Amino acid sequence: MLGAEFVAMILVIVYVGAVAVLFLFVVMMLDINIAVIRQGFLKYMWAGLLVGGILLAELITVFAAWKMSDSAEMLRAAPAPDPNAMSNTEAIGQILYTDYVYLFQASGIILLVAMIGSIVLTHRTRTGVRKQVISEQNARRPIDTLEVVKVESGKGLQ
Repeated sequence: MLGAEFVAMILVIVYVGAVAVLFLFVVMMLDINIAVIRQGFLKYMWAGLLVGGILLAELITVFAAWKMSDSAEMLRAAPAPDPNAMSNTEAIGQILYTDYVYLFQASGIILLVAMIGSIVLTHRTRTGVRKQVISEQNARRPIDTLEVVKVESGKGLQ
């Protein structure tokens, strides 16, 4: 009703994609061996605590330096743009790639790290599972794999 067709479609795509990724991640994680994960927990706990401490210090620094009153003043002082001047898609693109370009890029990096992390967490070697080895397949020669057998008529192979 507001003419925000682009925002409506993006919301649908993002939320459907997020739910699909969540289900996929849960299904991939169901077959995990907890004992193996717990063995490496204490080994890498110090690194996790160090990274967590650095992130916490950065968040505290950012929130301590942030002034709410300046943001509120800026919002009140900014004039409303003419709604007929540009389309919704152009307005969103203008805002994303000018005012919020760093946040937009940071969200992309966070999604990339999450995707790589989910792949790393679920990619494991399992015994008893046969995998395709492309180099071995490419190295095979027809003479090693084919055998021409002359079969006499009416006798068949024995």
